[in-house]
Amino acid sequence: MARAVELLSRREYSRRELFARLKPHAADPDEIEAVLAELAERHWQSDERYAQALAQSKQGRWGSTRLAQALRSKGVDRDTIAEALDGIDDLAACRGLWQKKFGTAPADAQEKARQMRFLAARGFPADVVRKVLAEAGHSHDD
Repeated sequence: MARAVELLSRREYSRRELFARLKPHAADPDEIEAVLAELAERHWQSDERYAQALAQSKQGRWGSTRLAQALRSKGVDRDTIAEALDGIDDLAACRGLWQKKFGTAPADAQEKARQMRFLAARGFPADVVRKVLAEAGHSHDD
């Protein structure tokens, strides 16, 4: 219990992450489950709070697709993920990231592909990426 509280005092952990961190220090997995249940009961560990914290910290740099994948890999359930990503505006975040990284419309097809790959790798949906680059092209033409 002391080790779990010490870990949680530094940052939020998902239940699965905390279980993995505590596993080498416990003789019985049931003991860890009991500790995790008590932590959840006291509201010291919460997957909802973890999901919100991760989404908030990565919101400007990652799209909703990548955030959802990261949360799934940490053991957060689908409903909690949907709730955490509810207020995310992919279009605004993608525009901001594109402006910060590139700032100018792509000059040719190769540059456009490079910019699209960059934004897609950050987890932005393809339709959002196309819209941001189309807006950039229109503002460049004007």
